Amino acid sequence: MKRILIMLIAFCLINIASATTRITCIGASITYGATLPDPAAQSYPAQLQKLLGKNYSVSNFGVSSATLLRKGDLSYWSTKAYQEALQSKPDVVFIDLGGNDAKLVNRVHLDEYEKDYHDLIQSFEQLPSRPRIVLLLPIPSFQTDTNQIYDKVIINSIIPKLRNAAYDEHLEVIDMHSMFVNHESWMPDKIHPNLDGTAMTAKRLYDVVVQPRDNNYDVFSSMNQQVKESNFYGYPCAEFTFDNRDCKVVKPKWAAKGHPWVWRARFWGHEPQTDIALLERGFHIVYCDVAELLGNNEAIGYWNDFYKMLTNAGLGKKAVLEGMSRGGVYIYNWAAANPDKVACTYADNALLDLKYWPDSAVLKKDFNLTSANQIGSLKVSPIDKVQQIVKGKFPMLHLSADDDEAVDPSKNTLLFEQKVKALGGSITVIHKPGFKHHPHSLPNPAPIVEFILKATGYEIPFPN
Repeated sequence: MKRILIMLIAFCLINIASATTRITCIGASITYGATLPDPAAQSYPAQLQKLLGKNYSVSNFGVSSATLLRKGDLSYWSTKAYQEALQSKPDVVFIDLGGNDAKLVNRVHLDEYEKDYHDLIQSFEQLPSRPRIVLLLPIPSFQTDTNQIYDKVIINSIIPKLRNAAYDEHLEVIDMHSMFVNHESWMPDKIHPNLDGTAMTAKRLYDVVVQPRDNNYDVFSSMNQQVKESNFYGYPCAEFTFDNRDCKVVKPKWAAKGHPWVWRARFWGHEPQTDIALLERGFHIVYCDVAELLGNNEAIGYWNDFYKMLTNAGLGKKAVLEGMSRGGVYIYNWAAANPDKVACTYADNALLDLKYWPDSAVLKKDFNLTSANQIGSLKVSPIDKVQQIVKGKFPMLHLSADDDEAVDPSKNTLLFEQKVKALGGSITVIHKPGFKHHPHSLPNPAPIVEFILKATGYEIPFPN
């Protein structure tokens, strides 16, 4: 009986051990935790361990000053930590290498960066544990010494090469660069994050690990469209013609449960940081070119057809609508006609009253006018359709540059805000003091992304 009990205990211990998810973090000094008072407890891998709890085992294989380049001044390939990482039987691998490759001494070898990254990735892909591999973009360097880790090199060379490698290998990428771009105060030596920075990194990686995924859904095959594939910042983009309109659909590396999506109204790829951040979280990004129809009935008809095709292909029944500048007219005119099909809106320096559209020839053509001055009496602008829009009971986010010289906020966003609130609608306006019409969005899109995640139910709270 005693022997049977011992065997049962051993069997349970084996099962518990096998149920532990092993996470391997490889990188340089930021992964190691350099400059922190207690790297063993305060590095982002250590904090990730605390967040994830006992069913996970997080290992830190960071080596200060290491490069991804084989020919770098301290190549990660030649370190003991690399060999230990390969032997760690990982289920998940986070790779955070590239900052030190931006030093002058290493830049001469950057033509080999993509190949070396491919080789590093494959060394982990070939492990018996077949781990999930996630690449981290280097965080910004705020150093002014161009011989050292220089941010322009990170932005213009390292990041594009890393995204290319991720596209070729079908791997996830986490944009740590945008997350830190407005947090110089969190980097006392201009390179290494303090405890606030490592805590933010750990929380972001926690979200990556725990978010529910649908790995089997493929929107491309479900659409039944003949597509040409291109590379959208490391993500597969299907380009095709639908209803004689140019369309695009970008799919994430894995789909979030429920298959959420963002519908970009205009200016494809302009200030894409919000779109990229949501792709990281399993959202799809779509586009149907109805320029320059200015949200008229013809445009709404094309979008209705596009919506039907996408939802029949498995995307969620409610879309996140994204409109920059005159894109605001498109999203809200469609929302007014389809209030039950909208999860939330993100409008950015948005035109909301066509009386202020400067091209009279386009107005007359799109709305069958003899004079552009007739547009106001037609009530075809979002500013005239607030009652229909608020019926959807969806939250709205607006970014508004206070000194916008192209789209007067007082006649568009601010007046729209007043009307929405008067009818009990939900609207949030983020003001950008001192900014003009450009640039749109925010360098760090976190406030926009957090709003959309909360509005759609995909926000992941801190663990208890």
